[in-house]
Amino acid sequence: MFDITILGSGTSTGVPLIGCDCPVCTSDNPKDKRLRTSIKISSPTTTVVIDTTPDFRYQMLRTNTTQLNAVVFTHPHRDHYAGLDDIRPYNFFSNQPMHIYANALTQVAIKRDFYYAFEEKKDVGLPEMILHTIDKEPFTIGDIPFIPIQVMHREMPVLGFRIGDFTYITDANFIAEEEQEKIKGSSILVLNALRPEPHPTHFTLSQALEMVDKLGVPQVYFTHFSHQIGLHEKTSASLPNGVALAYDGLSFSI
Repeated sequence: MFDITILGSGTSTGVPLIGCDCPVCTSDNPKDKRLRTSIKISSPTTTVVIDTTPDFRYQMLRTNTTQLNAVVFTHPHRDHYAGLDDIRPYNFFSNQPMHIYANALTQVAIKRDFYYAFEEKKDVGLPEMILHTIDKEPFTIGDIPFIPIQVMHREMPVLGFRIGDFTYITDANFIAEEEQEKIKGSSILVLNALRPEPHPTHFTLSQALEMVDKLGVPQVYFTHFSHQIGLHEKTSASLPNGVALAYDGLSFSI
């Protein structure tokens, strides 16, 4: 059994948006407060986070995540990897480097932005990591199996993942038929749905609902929202049975 926690469900700006006084950004409902999109997967022996957002430190603190065995990355946009430096406490307490799983494109961005972690002569206290290259082949971290699912974020390939009966897809606006087959049969799917209005790189709410119909997964949670998704309670009430908006702190077991 795996426990899944939604660490963040917001788009790159988060919700509320700085300077915005719209009803969503001024809402008192905690479910309308969205950190950048990420999840945690835990088994009895292993804990993995998918993406280290700019909110990574706070996400780890507020979920009391004292153990972290590895980080898996979806793609090299900064709202998904900018918090990587904050793996350092895990290095300190475990006296071990962090295992990082990323495709070649994401590794280029990591080595560029966190160059100081890869220099031959390093100061004390810098992040320690071991990079593992992933692509389309399945891999396992501890007792957690991952099947990569390649989706497209306009022209950028993004990795989603199937873990047992659970599938996680973020930052997609196209999923090829052969990749959809990897999702079918899941019990729970988390899928991005940015907003109702068209967007060049993300599924809109209606496009995500169309994909849900094709995939036939019985329980779906949408994620990676702009403030334009609307108030959590109001938008949630408009969705069909078996489809809901994710929110920060949502957890379930598979």
